[in-house]
Amino acid sequence: MIDNFGLAFLITMLAGLSTAVGGLIGIIVRKPGPRFMALALGFSAGVMILLSYVQLLQGGIEQIGFVYAHLAFFVGMGVMFLVDISVPHNFLVEDHRIGTDERSRRMMKTGWFVALGITTHNFPEGMATFMATLVDPSLGLAIAVAIAFHNIPEGIAVAAPIYAATNRRKKAFLWSFFAGLSEPVGAGLAALVLMPFLTDTVLSYVLAVVGGAMVFISLDELIPATRIFKQDHIAISGVIAGMIVMAVSLWLLR
Repeated sequence: MIDNFGLAFLITMLAGLSTAVGGLIGIIVRKPGPRFMALALGFSAGVMILLSYVQLLQGGIEQIGFVYAHLAFFVGMGVMFLVDISVPHNFLVEDHRIGTDERSRRMMKTGWFVALGITTHNFPEGMATFMATLVDPSLGLAIAVAIAFHNIPEGIAVAAPIYAATNRRKKAFLWSFFAGLSEPVGAGLAALVLMPFLTDTVLSYVLAVVGGAMVFISLDELIPATRIFKQDHIAISGVIAGMIVMAVSLWLLR
């Protein structure tokens, strides 16, 4: 596992900084099409849900037993629930009934709050990606890809309102960039706190917790967010495609 330390940190860094990719999209096109957003969010949810149940929870059941694996799984859901109600973050919804100046102020405030929310939510995701990569680099990479797919729309959600409010591309991009840095920070904390205590049993508990957290993110955030874009068939196609891609990749990596 120690041999994978550098790779785990690198994969976590790339997953987190995918928000910067969203930031670039946000300042270039400001408002990507609803089909793209619905497909990307649905795909990410599909990957996360299948991976959580087929790989993370199942691995925990095999190592620590049915009851303890499910307890850890639901602890993961509970932790993300507490994070979500403590620091909510929502995608931008413009109110066209307000004036231009007021709209700019609200857009700027929206960008700040979304950045704060994403930073908080990305922190445990960074820990999850890091720990999974230590166990199995292919598993960590799969989680990182899923996280990257939903970090891109989040990067857009940060950059687009800030750019619209300030007309400054650099400022909008940097906000999205820094929001993603919380994932490698989470990886660093995981390394400092958990590395001295790592055993197969501890890792099984951690990954079951990660599975619960990822299912919560999918059901509470990603799938509901697709409804905003009114592309239900595109969204469910993304979910199915994500599950198929994840299933095929797990089969090829066996």
